Parts: sequence; C-alpha cells; structure tokens
Amino acid sequence: MSDSDKSSNYKVIAANRRARFNYAIEEELECGIMLVGSEVKALRTAQAGIAESYASVEGAELWLINSYIAPYGKAGKFRHEERRRRKLLVTKRQLAHLWSATQRRGMTLVPLVLYFNHVGIAKVKIGIAKGKRLADKRETQRKRDWNRRKARLLRHHD
Repeated sequence: MSDSDKSSNYKVIAANRRARFNYAIEEELECGIMLVGSEVKALRTAQAGIAESYASVEGAELWLINSYIAPYGKAGKFRHEERRRRKLLVTKRQLAHLWSATQRRGMTLVPLVLYFNHVGIAKVKIGIAKGKRLADKRETQRKRDWNRRKARLLRHHD
C-alpha cells in the first residue's frame, strides 16, 4: 500500500474552530470513540458537530459530552440519540494523565477535531487546554491580523 492510498481514507468530519481561539492548547491526544452503526453511517456523510462539546473523566472512563451526530435516515428502527454521551477510548496511563491535568486549576479537555484516520476508523483529537482571558484573545487576534497584513504586503511587493 503506497502513501497516497493510506492518506486517501483520512477525512476530517468536524473541527472545533473556536477551540484554539478560546483556549491555550498545551497538549493533544488522539482517542478512539465508541459508536453505534447508524452513527458511523452518519459520520461517513460528514453530518456532525463538536463545537459545543467537551470531554470529561468520570468514574475511570473518558466521555465526550454534548457532541452532535445527525440522525441517519436509512437506519430504520436502529436510530441513535443525536447528543448522547459517547465513551472515548484511551489507555489507563493516558486516562490517569488526563485526570491529573483536569484537577489542576483552569485545565479542561476540549475536542479539537473528529476524523476518520488513514485506516478508516473514527478518532477524536482531544486537547488539554487552559481557558484564555479576554486580553489573551485580543493578542491572538492581533497576531492573526498582523500575519494576514504581512502576507498581503509580501504578495504585493513580488
């Protein structure tokens, strides 16, 4: 199997675009996700959202809470609940690390992207993040604006 065949299955389903603006991401972790059949079919049609969701360690398990997967029309009587809690799959060591990170002041687990990896398995990338203050958000916006202006100026001088 060549590299182009491997990457052809990689597909981003949903991205949390506001996460990097609202949070300072310190570390990222790839997690598996437990899904039912109709959820996988709905994800294949890219009908999902993780913008309002978050992850939480509860009772020695990691959960993705408030994520949205649209109902799959052809599922018949085997329909899934759209905003149900979904279990995330991590090792015990990773779970312990995530739990200790969330116990620190201001740390939270933010889903960054929901995607199918190169093998075709649904994965969620979780960020261990600290919420930004308003001044930090303004600074991020200022840097982004400056980089855009700089790129524009460089294009016009060429």
